[in-house]
Amino acid sequence: MQVYQLIIRGSASMQPGTRGRAGGREGNPGEFFIPDLCGARQVFFIVLLAQLLVLVYTLAEAGLPHFDWNLLGTASLFVQWVVLLSTALVCLLRTTFARLGTVTATLCSLALVLLVTAFSTVASSWVYPLSAPGRVEGWTLLRNGLVALVAAGVALRYFYLQQQLQLRERSELQARVDALRARIRPHFLFNTLNSIASLIETRPEVAEKAVEDLAELFRCSLREASETLTVADELRLCELYLGIEQLRLGERLQVEWRVEDSARSLPMPSLVLQPLVENAVYHGIARLPHGGRIEVAIAHREGELQVRIDNPVPADETAGGLHIALDNISQRLRGQFGDAAGLQWRRESGSFQVHLHYPCQRAAEVGE
Repeated sequence: MQVYQLIIRGSASMQPGTRGRAGGREGNPGEFFIPDLCGARQVFFIVLLAQLLVLVYTLAEAGLPHFDWNLLGTASLFVQWVVLLSTALVCLLRTTFARLGTVTATLCSLALVLLVTAFSTVASSWVYPLSAPGRVEGWTLLRNGLVALVAAGVALRYFYLQQQLQLRERSELQARVDALRARIRPHFLFNTLNSIASLIETRPEVAEKAVEDLAELFRCSLREASETLTVADELRLCELYLGIEQLRLGERLQVEWRVEDSARSLPMPSLVLQPLVENAVYHGIARLPHGGRIEVAIAHREGELQVRIDNPVPADETAGGLHIALDNISQRLRGQFGDAAGLQWRRESGSFQVHLHYPCQRAAEVGE
């Protein structure tokens, strides 16, 4: 009866403690479709793109045999002034624009660029007058304004499509994480329940502890995806899983942990380490008559978290199931950290090794 009470308490503890924040993205500058243009890298690419457009304009206007360097210089000065001033103003007003809707923010951004272009056109007539100082022809003002609106519209459209692509990739990553949380291998659950049932009469204390571990394992797998996790949290999840598997495998399952103390508090994406350990048990230890040892090493090197998992595998073991899970985790890491993260694996001499690494600073930013 005590075991069944523990099952009820464990099921109750698995209920999510927080609700989804509907509409939480609205008004958040971090979710605004116009990216943060204040960084040096963003400004560099904007200046480079503007200069390339000026070069195309000069080539089309003057031709290659009689390239007009004066036209290139004056056009570059005017365009770069408009681009940099517009970028600075959009950067300063980005938080304000983020509170508006997409259409309103787009119209405000276009109006801002148009005003900057008009002001720059009038100001340039004083610095580099083609006729009387301060006098601008209406057609010149209209031409510069239309060119600025077209260029700004293309840029805003690109920013919007880029944001939609990022949101879709994030949704796909979220779906993968949710699928990992929802996936409970039937054989693992049935074997665990059978092991608990066989221990109720002979070793009730062990059966009670197994039920508690199983309930906590379910509770941990149902945590919010946005919750910031650490290496210690993932290690705890692995220990729960391995403790339950040990009921079935006994001394056949041995684990050697080599975890640096400084790495335990570092951020780690949810359900990255536990599926790798699960693969090591399911495709390796469980299929060997005498079992084997799983080695897990976690270190912090030069701002990067490095994980290595080494386990024995049968000689005739196919790698299909392994590759599906590994490809899944690899895509999640690339989606979050880009090329800075990686997951490599190799098989040699009856051993299967997995190497994982990602930048800790980027992981902390993702967690926030």
